[in-house]
Order: sequence, then C-alpha cells, then structure tokens
Amino acid sequence: MKIPFYYVLRNFFARRLTASITITGIALVVFVFAAVLMMAHGVEKALVATGSNENAIVTRKGSNNEISSIVGRDVVNELRTMPAIATGDNGKPLYSAEVTTVINLDKKTGGMSNVSVRGVGENVFALRPQVRLAEGRMFAFGARELVVGKQTNERFRGAGLGEKIKFAGDFWDIVGVIDAGGSAFDSEIWADAEQLLQVQNRAAFSSMTFRFTNPTDLAAMKSSISVDPRLNQMDVEPERSFFEKQSEALATFLRILGLTITIIFSVGAMIGAMITMYTAVANRTVEIGTLRALGFRRRSVIAAFLVESLTLSLIGGLIGIAFASFLSFFSISTMNFGTFSELAFSFALSPSIIIKSLMFAAIMGIIGGFLPAVRASRMNIVESLRAA
Repeated sequence: MKIPFYYVLRNFFARRLTASITITGIALVVFVFAAVLMMAHGVEKALVATGSNENAIVTRKGSNNEISSIVGRDVVNELRTMPAIATGDNGKPLYSAEVTTVINLDKKTGGMSNVSVRGVGENVFALRPQVRLAEGRMFAFGARELVVGKQTNERFRGAGLGEKIKFAGDFWDIVGVIDAGGSAFDSEIWADAEQLLQVQNRAAFSSMTFRFTNPTDLAAMKSSISVDPRLNQMDVEPERSFFEKQSEALATFLRILGLTITIIFSVGAMIGAMITMYTAVANRTVEIGTLRALGFRRRSVIAAFLVESLTLSLIGGLIGIAFASFLSFFSISTMNFGTFSELAFSFALSPSIIIKSLMFAAIMGIIGGFLPAVRASRMNIVESLRAA
C-alpha cells in the first residue's frame, strides 16, 4: 500500500520554518556548485570562441602555447604558398603571422597584472570576423599604435582611447577599442606584428594563423609538413581545437578548487536536511504508528520520507540555480595558464549545468533523508501509538 503524495505535501506545509531553513541551506550549496561550473564553462566558452572552425594555426611542436612557440620567417614564407591556404578577395593568401608577448599594467581596482600583446598581420579582421572596432580606428601598420580589447580597456589604467602605453622602451598610442564578442581577444592588446618584432629585437613569429580551403587539404598539408625537413618541427591544427586545449588546464583547476569547497558546504547542508527529517520523525510518531497500523508497509514509510526530503532538496536546488543564473550578467578575470596573462570572462549557464546542479541537490536530499526514513520505518507500532 502506497502513501498518498498529498500526505507528504501536507507535512511540508505544516513545518514551514524548518523546511525553509533546510531549503535555504541547500539553495546556498547549489548556488556555489552552479557558480563553479558556470565559471569553468565561462572560461571554456571564452577561449573556444577565440578560435574559428575555418582557421588553422601553426606553432612549433612541443610548445603548449603561443608564448613558447617560435615560427621562423622562412617557415611562414614557405607555408603561405601551400594550396591548403585560402586566398582573399585580392587573390593573396589569407594568413596572419603573429607574435605574442606579455606586459604589465596597473589594474583600476588596484595591483598589477599581465596583459597579452598580440602582433597581427593585415588580414586579421578577415580571419576573425567576430572581432569588430567598437571605438576609434584600426592601428596603422608601420606605426607604433595599438588597439585594445574591450575588457582590457575597462579593467586597466592607461588603456583608454587616446592614451599611451610604454613598453619595449617606447610609447605606443591607443587608437581604437575592439569588441571580440566575449572571446579571449577582449583581454588582449593588438599591434603591428612587424613593429612588435622590431622593438623586441626578435627574428621569429610566435604562430601563423590562416584560413584553410577545406579539411582534406588541411590534412594533406599536415602530412606534407611532417615529411619536410624544413618544416617538420611545426604543428598544424584547427584554431578552435588549439584554444580548446588552452582552456582545459584552467577550467579543470577551477572545477577542482570549487568542487572541493562545495563538497565541504554540502556536508553541512546534508546534516541540516537530516536534522529536519529527524525532527519530522520525532514530531509524527503517532502518525507513523497510525500509518503502520492501517497496513502501510515499511518501504512505503521510507519512500514517503525520502520523497519529502527529495522535494525539499529539489526546491532548494531550483532556487539556487535561479540565483546563480544572475551571475551571467557579471564578468570576472583570472590568470590564463596558457598565456600567463589575465583573461576576462563571463559566468555561463548551460542545460548540462542545470541538470548537474539538480542531480547534486537530489543526492544531498536522498543522503540527508535516508537515515531518518529508515528510523521512521522501524518504529514499533504499539509504542508509536502509545506516544499519544
């Protein structure tokens, strides 16, 4: 014989205060849990959005990022003639040989942080159509001018339109602000690659990004490079895949750190749920005895209390997710392990995060309600009725 669900709901409303406290505790834990997942997903989303499925990137084998990569000018000259590289409207190869470095800037909130400076070629906007000029103009190639990402512009002192930044022994004029649609380019500064090489006394680029004609030609290009002694130290991969790998270490670190904190908090929430359910058992001794006397089986009593605990936890989970969703309107920054520079990103909510958060809430409810439910099912019928 099953216990009607309305019995569970009646008891829920009869204990509004203790139920509300339990729901609040679970909601706070789920909020933290969802926030951690949203943070890691935000990092992945920002870095993945940096790459394009239509582009490929060339770096030196063994390098984990563009900072540690070296691509010689002779390599660029050799690669740009390969048929895998698409041509632009002017009939020229659509590529950008780039150099990446890091400088220090003062943050508006105090302290100092690293900012990535990317030297780019003339085809940069054709290769990255998601990037647009939000203010000012594009820098003039051949001049000591810069355009700064939107996040860099908002977070750092001296990174405003019309201001100057001094690095590599010279002053650079900021002539524009770019909006990269939430990708990592929003946290960068762009300059003419040739000018950047000149002031740093460098002879080689960091990477080469190009638009490939089709996946088949890209695979053929990769095969050709592997057997060419002049080029076999280079690695070619789709740009999106390259930046996905860049996000793995940071996202994993954030998940591990955040989940460790969440698990500690969840213990408190489960203890709170357990106390609530034990209190419910103590206050309903006669009811439990009556149910057993009417013929309800022990497993029905266990199910009733577990459903009640699960209902509390799921309500708390939904509230926690609802509050966590507002984090999507905020952006924060952290150190990007791949470039050793600051990366600004937004919290990002996804259907999988909602499902995982609700599952986490359900697990807390089941664990918190299991022992009280077992105790209720094992109560002696006669003693329970005598408690009246």
